[in-house]
Amino acid sequence: MSEAETRRLVERYLEAFNAADNEAMLALLSDDVAHDINQGGREIGVEKFRWFLGMMGRHYREELSDIAIMVGEGGVRAAAEFTVRGTYLATAEGLPEANGQTYSLPAGIFFEVDDGRISRVTTYYNLTDWIAQVTKA
Repeated sequence: MSEAETRRLVERYLEAFNAADNEAMLALLSDDVAHDINQGGREIGVEKFRWFLGMMGRHYREELSDIAIMVGEGGVRAAAEFTVRGTYLATAEGLPEANGQTYSLPAGIFFEVDDGRISRVTTYYNLTDWIAQVTKA
């Protein structure tokens, strides 16, 4: 893929995220996508990613803004930096109790692209910052 095509692929992924359109996001992923969960493990496969998106949708409502996309030479790798603005809807296991707290924090995703599809999604945000925001809210 060209750098421009990779940029558009990442844009479509982030647009689908903001539209809460899980099926559109999943359609952009390779069947064996590697998903590196923030401060967690790695899961392989689009069905595990589907499960993850469902779980996230139950606990959080989020929107990404201030998006900056960077694409590596050759279009194989890309990154997006953004601000996550969200609402904590339901308590997630091992995290503080949810009661509709809002939060805003910087985050990023690293992508790899193979054969026109996203083959790796690595997400990073500062979990300590997030916990501090929802604890004091």
